[in-house]
Order: sequence, then C-alpha cells, then structure tokens
Amino acid sequence: MSAWVSLLRGHAALTRALNADLVADHGLTLNDYEVLLRLSHAPERKMRRVDLAEQVLLTASGITRLLDGLQTSGYVDKESCTTDARVTYAVLTVAGRDKLRSAADVHVAGIRAKFAERYSDEELAMLTELLGRLNGSEPGEEVCTPDG
Repeated sequence: MSAWVSLLRGHAALTRALNADLVADHGLTLNDYEVLLRLSHAPERKMRRVDLAEQVLLTASGITRLLDGLQTSGYVDKESCTTDARVTYAVLTVAGRDKLRSAADVHVAGIRAKFAERYSDEELAMLTELLGRLNGSEPGEEVCTPDG
C-alpha cells in the first residue's frame, strides 16, 4: 500500500506543480497543453472531439468546456464533418501550434527539474517499465513535446 500511496501523492504533487507553471507562464492548464499536444500529432492536426475526450480522460461536457476556452483564445477551431453531421472536429490553429511550442519549453523544463533529475537514467528506465505495465504504454513513448 505504501507504493500505491506514494504513486498517488507523487502524481498529485507533480500535476499541481506542472499545471501551476503552465498557467503562470502561458495561461494554459495541463489539460489544455495535452489537448494542443495531441492535436499537433494528429493527422491534419485535427481529431474528432469524442476521440480527443477519450485520450485526455475527459467527459464529453468536459472536453466541450475545454475546447470552448481554447477556441475563444484562438488556439483551436471547430470543424464539421462533411459526411456525418453528428461529428465535429477540433482543429489546431497556427496560433495554437505556436502557443504549444512556446509552452513546451516551460513544461519540459518543469518535468526535468521536478521529476527526471531526481532519478538516474537506470532508475528512469526501470520506472518507465514498471509504470508502463499499468497502462499498456510503449517504452519511451513521448507525451510532452510538440512535433515529437
């Protein structure tokens, strides 16, 4: 149980700190950043809103609120599907891509300072393997930088 509690507390502390850095320096939440990042990696820099919600672990109403804010800021556009009126896409704008690139420096530096620098390369490799068992991710999967 102590490993489980340490994992939860460590995740919560890191999430709060990384979120605070992004909000203070770029006006983006960690969820905003992740949405922009996922869109930057998507074909044509667009995704169905329902798929985006699933990938960032938000409800349909949660992704709608998040995307509305990003759209108001000019970072994301909404696009209708030409073949299915029920489907809408979130599309990364040029301003969104630029915002993501500028925020990536702060975010990656925060990850290094608050997480990666606390462990040796060997410990990080082991941690990657161990935590990868929980979610099925591939070793070395990059999730924090644009145009990766």
